[in-house]
Amino acid sequence: MKNPDDFKTRLKIAKSKIKKQIISNPSNKGSFMGNAFKLGTELVAAVGVGTIIGFILDSWFGTTPWLIIIFFFLGAAAGILNVIKVANRMQKED
Repeated sequence: MKNPDDFKTRLKIAKSKIKKQIISNPSNKGSFMGNAFKLGTELVAAVGVGTIIGFILDSWFGTTPWLIIIFFFLGAAAGILNVIKVANRMQKED
């Protein structure tokens, strides 16, 4: 962005469009919160599942912290990819 005023005007336009959508259809107000909750849940669930898998494998193989750390980062990466996919899908629907 070259001009900060350009960004401010674009931000005002976007905010006014969102307000118009909420006013015209009040049921959309809850959908914004639902979408945010869904994205957060996608990320936390993937990290949690990855960490649990790492913990279980560590207890089987006796490699105490290593598999937990590796699967934590794999879960975080999978969670971020899931959030990106879901966000793109939501954007296409709108």
